[in-house]
Amino acid sequence: MSAFRRPKTAERPATPQPNPIPSGLRTGSEYTARVVVILIGVGVVVALAVRLSEVTIPFLIGLVLSALLVPFSAALQRHRWPKWLAVITAWIVVFAALGVLATIVTLQIRYELPHIDRQVQKTIESARDLLATQPFGITEAQLTKWVSDLTDFVQSHAGQIGTGVAAAGLGLVHTLEAIFIIIFTTLFALIDGRGIWVWVTRIFPVAARPRILAAGHAGWRTLTSFIRVQLVVASVDAIGIGVGAAILGVPLAIPIAVIVFLGAFVPVVGAIVGGVVAVGIALLFNGWVHAVIMLAIVLLVQQVESHVLHPLLTGSAVKVHPLGVVLGVATGAAVGGIAGAFFAVPFIATANAMIVAAYRIDPYEVTGAGHDPDPRTAEITLKTRSR
Repeated sequence: MSAFRRPKTAERPATPQPNPIPSGLRTGSEYTARVVVILIGVGVVVALAVRLSEVTIPFLIGLVLSALLVPFSAALQRHRWPKWLAVITAWIVVFAALGVLATIVTLQIRYELPHIDRQVQKTIESARDLLATQPFGITEAQLTKWVSDLTDFVQSHAGQIGTGVAAAGLGLVHTLEAIFIIIFTTLFALIDGRGIWVWVTRIFPVAARPRILAAGHAGWRTLTSFIRVQLVVASVDAIGIGVGAAILGVPLAIPIAVIVFLGAFVPVVGAIVGGVVAVGIALLFNGWVHAVIMLAIVLLVQQVESHVLHPLLTGSAVKVHPLGVVLGVATGAAVGGIAGAFFAVPFIATANAMIVAAYRIDPYEVTGAGHDPDPRTAEITLKTRSR
């Protein structure tokens, strides 16, 4: 039987068919598809954050405050303070400073309120006399009619005003909830901030944990550096403009300084708003000469900030191009209003540092095997390598 078996012939390999889709188009489509999926995921997260803004905004404020409190508490612990005492001291010092500042602002407003009321009445009379002259030609009878029409409008829409008052009461409740969230966010960040991040890391796959840990450490360092730098810049702006307003005798000098201080945390837009408020109050209460001097002071302070403070301090903390900062603030304002503009730059800086750190880290160098079941071990390794 074996004699009649046909000999085996070698099979000719099949000729590979050419792919009709060019390689560049395949690469571009795969890259685009992945980018689209990432953008959809980011969009969903942003939409949820905006929808739950009553929770996310207080949480982010608490996170920003924690970037000040945690280094302060860590410095006290390095000087052999007990952890519980360092946490309580850091928390009390920062919130007591905010309370004292709010008290000073309130007292100055109450002290200068009679003078402000007289000056407002004088300004209204001057504006009425100006409007009565040419080319305006608005008589007092016309003004009286407009006031009467406005009164009738308010009376006819009293129901809507009552609804607005009810909404304001609901806003007070949300404010108390926000304060509660801020307090607990800062407390837990002080007590066990590192443990919270380790817990977050465990949500991700084991192989991705070293990169997530490296990104977290880099992002936190950038955030704390950014907040400290902005605190210095905002303090210089507030002191410069506030002292200038006080020397000129402009009322509400301390509230002006507080507005400038808070506005400095919103790049570009905040400086403009703070300067407009300072110049406007000087014009309203002291006349155009003091307003021009106040404008010169504001411009001088802004030049010192732009050409001295930011190049020396911000460049090392926020490695983002100025165009990215401007577009980020505009996008944040469009998506989340004032809160979006406020958090845009720290978010961009932190996200940039996290992405760069995650891209540069090699999991095999961190863990030796490409994975680590315990994030704390990888965290210790990362700290050792960073030193």
